[in-house]
Amino acid sequence: MNYRQKLNSLGLEVPSVLLPRASDLSGWPVIACDQFTQDRGYWEKVKDAVRGSPSTLNLIFPEVYLGDGGAAERIAAIHSDMKRYLRDGVFAQPRDGFIYIERDTPYQKKRRGLISLIDLEQYDWKPGSRPLIRSTEGTLPERLPARMDIRRGASLELPHVLLLIDDDKDELLPALGARARKNAPLYDTPLMMDSGSVTGWLLDADIAGSDVLPLITEKLNELYLRSAERYNFSSGDNSGGGAPFLFAAGDGNHSLAAVKEIWNEIKEKTGRGETGNALSGARPFHPARHALVEIENIYDPAVQFEPIHRIIFNIEFDEAVSLLSKLPDFTARVINSARELSAAVSAPAVNEKNRFGVVSRGRYALIGTSASGIACACLQPLLDDYSARRQSHEMIDYIHDEKELFRLTADENRAACGILLPPVQKSGLFETVARSGPLPRKSFSMGHSREKRFYLEARSLL
Repeated sequence: MNYRQKLNSLGLEVPSVLLPRASDLSGWPVIACDQFTQDRGYWEKVKDAVRGSPSTLNLIFPEVYLGDGGAAERIAAIHSDMKRYLRDGVFAQPRDGFIYIERDTPYQKKRRGLISLIDLEQYDWKPGSRPLIRSTEGTLPERLPARMDIRRGASLELPHVLLLIDDDKDELLPALGARARKNAPLYDTPLMMDSGSVTGWLLDADIAGSDVLPLITEKLNELYLRSAERYNFSSGDNSGGGAPFLFAAGDGNHSLAAVKEIWNEIKEKTGRGETGNALSGARPFHPARHALVEIENIYDPAVQFEPIHRIIFNIEFDEAVSLLSKLPDFTARVINSARELSAAVSAPAVNEKNRFGVVSRGRYALIGTSASGIACACLQPLLDDYSARRQSHEMIDYIHDEKELFRLTADENRAACGILLPPVQKSGLFETVARSGPLPRKSFSMGHSREKRFYLEARSLL
């Protein structure tokens, strides 16, 4: 078997990865830019932690600053720093190979991942598409331009996209870990702001006697064939059912969609619409055709799904409860404290299919509804309609941590109401996406905020 070509047919390519040549990486990696969007203090502390040293902070645009103005100038500075880092020798020589990762967080130990390249020709985010690599949540076109502006003209790529595989026997990543740990790691560094640590090992696919490429290729092909068996059913208009898929984007859906759109732009301008295997043609492929990602197994015990809560600004408590009263078989009862509300929302529902909490400035209510399925499926349409009627998408934000939601809604001088969502079950995600297409946006989060992926590895786009 030609394992390289088979790997390409499964949507992957062996990456060439850039890492800083500095031995101390503690100031280099920073958390994904779409975290702590309502906490400027976090990002100010990140600036202090970096202390003027080379850092991925200079190569990203934290979303907390998107509304400040001067976006074009900030993006120009990001592009300039990318070129400067490449020119001034911040990076060591590229390393060709996969990188096996183990991440410890304050909540979980040894979350395993694999850094790889994916082929954007085998991915699409648009509803109704049936690609090998699929979105797990709805993508908002209006959230893409800022991300596309950063990608357009960038000379470096830094991944925070997490792709999931449906390896219910949990075989691939443990097997790769056993091979990786026979060698010294490429990096082993703490992560700032109490976010744990991360260690990475190079898996050289071309080293003599290595079985890395056959192992990855054969296992992924097995998962692909099993997907074809499991999801061979007729489907609705927006479903991917009947067409097998291998990867589901767990985090970074909008970032990956933006990367895809830039690749579409490049194809349109240059006519480089190659669709064959990356190593089979005579012409070199444009680097923008691929994207650097981390692959994780949905069944890894350290991969935990968390709800993404909602906060609505410029709304009072009673109005928020009234908004949710449009849910089928709506019920509401007063709750006395944040702790009691958290326990009630997390407890198994008895007479309801779903539960939500409403919280604002010391007032709490438990909402029940007969609407079944993932909780945000019945909630998000109400919020979308509400924001559309007020002609403002900025009035709703998405908060990853329960404590942060309670903090943001406790300010007596600010009208803001939080909606607390129940726990998320990760089993059945692949079948749901195959049968019904992407879930509503911000349906779940892979872990708490401080467990999110840190920008660390890079890839040249030149």
